[in-house]
Amino acid sequence: MEDLTKKVHYSINVKGKVQGVFYRASTKEIADQLDIKGWVRNERDGSVLIEAEGTESQINSFLDWCRQGPQYARVEKITWKEKPLEGFHQFSIER
Repeated sequence: MEDLTKKVHYSINVKGKVQGVFYRASTKEIADQLDIKGWVRNERDGSVLIEAEGTESQINSFLDWCRQGPQYARVEKITWKEKPLEGFHQFSIER
């Protein structure tokens, strides 16, 4: 059985209509609500990159939200991979 309290780090890439639809601001709101630390930024290819740290259950809830995004987003594809913990202290929007 997996330990849902263990901290994990996921690098998440979201593709689709995810820029210009408040995806980053909404991601920060949800991350703060779920107590997830890390950052979000727009990528040059039109996708959004998120580095997120939290417990397995926090990250699972976060991924569920990322698959939908905010009201005007149209998420076409989401990929993620686990990475080593970096020890973020807050969640920020990178420019």
